[in-house]
Parts: sequence; C-alpha cells; structure tokens
Amino acid sequence: MAETLRLEVATPTRQVVDEEVDTVELPGVLGGLGVLPGHTPLLTAIGTGPLLFRREGQESLLAIQGGFAEVLADSVTVLATTAERPDEIDVEAAERDKAEAQEALKDAAAEELQEASDRLRLAEARLEVAGRS
Repeated sequence: MAETLRLEVATPTRQVVDEEVDTVELPGVLGGLGVLPGHTPLLTAIGTGPLLFRREGQESLLAIQGGFAEVLADSVTVLATTAERPDEIDVEAAERDKAEAQEALKDAAAEELQEASDRLRLAEARLEVAGRS
C-alpha cells in the first residue's frame, strides 16, 4: 500500500495542485469525504467548500465548487468548476458576495433559490479558506 497520495486539482482553465500528500478532505455533495492512501476506489460529485490536504503535518486549503473527484488507492483527481488557493482570494469581495447572497436569499423566488444558495456557500468557503491560511 502506498504511503502517500498523488493529489491533482484542476479547473477548466488551469492546474491548481499536483503534489504528493498524506491525506485529503473534500466536500462531496452528500457530505465531507476523507481519503487516506489505500482508499477504496470511487467517483463522486463535488460540492462547495474547503478542500484540505496534509503533507508531513502541514495543512493546505483550497476553496472549491462543483465538479467531480476520482479516488483511487494511490491518487485523488479533482476536476472542479472553481478552485482557489488562500492567496488568490479577495476577502473583501468574498464578504460582499456573502452579504449579497444572504440578501438575495431573503427575496429569492423558487427558481433563484439554488443560485443564491450556491453563491452563499462559495463565499463562505472562500472566507473560511482565507481565514485559516
């Protein structure tokens, strides 16, 4: 059994992460998923939230939204709609997005509810990732 995992995170426009890690925690659409080397293979849809990975005790975070993850015994490949490192996050913009999404949720029609909720979750993920870095 491998002692590490190859983590690859990509968006439609760029490769965000490609490195060896000890563990990965990612937001699945049905809840969080923790991955260690030797994990049972699976394919899952990705939700919105922080993706955490550790290497030799050092934690790193990304804010991700949407896409899919393939987990194999020795690798995790994430194809995300959005993935941002903490230093790429504009905290003031994320705070504005959060406030606007909260306001939109108050008056959202049924067809607008999902979009406003998604915007809120992404803003909260960005703020969490920026604050924990």
